[in-house]
Amino acid sequence: MTSNHTRRPEPWLRGTLTDVPPVARGVLHALELAREDLHRWCDGLSVGQIHARPGGLPSVAFQLRHIGGSVDRLLTYAEGGTLSEAQFAGLTQESATHEEMAEELLKDLDVALERACERVRALATLDYSLRREVGRQKLPTTLGGLLVHVAEHTQRHAGQAVTTAKLISGSNSF
Repeated sequence: MTSNHTRRPEPWLRGTLTDVPPVARGVLHALELAREDLHRWCDGLSVGQIHARPGGLPSVAFQLRHIGGSVDRLLTYAEGGTLSEAQFAGLTQESATHEEMAEELLKDLDVALERACERVRALATLDYSLRREVGRQKLPTTLGGLLVHVAEHTQRHAGQAVTTAKLISGSNSF
């Protein structure tokens, strides 16, 4: 694991993605940062570590599956859609116990985040005040609200995964 002192600036400080409107740029930077942090702290964890639940915390494996699935679901709502049966099935699988290795979970996450970035870019020039609905109850929100929530929700779960990874690996590099 690398010290924080040798890392390059966070994505939002690199001057990248200047072709994307600011709100969508922030979402893309949040997804990029989550990916970098998750690879930094979760790559190389053993099967036992990635599935460990210290103190009853959700496992790193759950967090990685949940990030990919939740981003897909939130962007479906942002696009004005409703969830498919496959998305509902995926939701229940996020909590299931599997024996995936860290590399497999991170590869799946990379694919999910790459696809999410494409979808965010496709939404970037739309009116962020467009009305959208979330869930079976069709709770009201906006496209902008959903995009911001994609970033916030991803960062929250990435932080939980990183904290759990640090705890189970015995890292005191906080």
